[in-house]
Amino acid sequence: MFYQFNHLGSPDYIKIEKNSNFSFPLHLHRCYEIIVILEGEMSVSVDNKNFLLKKSDALLIFPNQIHSLRSRSSRHILCIFSPELVQAYHTRTADMVPESNLFRLPEYLIGAIDELENATLIERKGILYSLCGVFDRNAVYESKPSDRKSLLYKIFSFVADKFDGDCSLSALADGLGYDYVYLSRFFKRTVGISYNTYVNHYRLSNACYLMKNTGMTVVQCAYESGYASLRSFNRNFKEQYGITPLEYRNEGRH
Repeated sequence: MFYQFNHLGSPDYIKIEKNSNFSFPLHLHRCYEIIVILEGEMSVSVDNKNFLLKKSDALLIFPNQIHSLRSRSSRHILCIFSPELVQAYHTRTADMVPESNLFRLPEYLIGAIDELENATLIERKGILYSLCGVFDRNAVYESKPSDRKSLLYKIFSFVADKFDGDCSLSALADGLGYDYVYLSRFFKRTVGISYNTYVNHYRLSNACYLMKNTGMTVVQCAYESGYASLRSFNRNFKEQYGITPLEYRNEGRH
């Protein structure tokens, strides 16, 4: 099992993949993932639950659910998207997972997924909320199961709760009662990036969301995302996205 950190992404992150006879090992990431089968069959495991998907079946995988895909004869569309694109739905279901990730999509929404990459941000949000709405209509939710209280999930929860304050590795070690060095090595080995890099990605993603969806100033967005220094925020932002925070904010106003 590994953490797919290339899907950390910005709050506008979306990726559409079309493939045939596709398999992928156990992994997890912070995004939602929708898989729609166009032809054939695919076996998918989600948090130790197994699903056999056939033509027109769809699966909605929640952030940080461990999953794998296996198929020898299928054609599918896969959509991976940031939780911030469906913020209201994500907030309402933050402490839950579905009892079953399986659902069916009407043909018009399957076609809409195919057009997502060329859609405007508002159009993308509309389509993704429609997808989540179809899933939510018949979904039954449950509290995250006890096996999700593993060390890795405790770390993810700590960052989600504390990113706007003291989210240092020392604070994490104190909060979870683990050795500082052990946590550092465990996270790097399991996720593939350092703990500090993950926290920085998380904070930058939150700042991006605030800049695109609120009237806060750039400085306020930085401080609300856990940055005590505007200089370090600007430097990290430019390194991650290739533009300054102000340029990013102004892009959304065009």
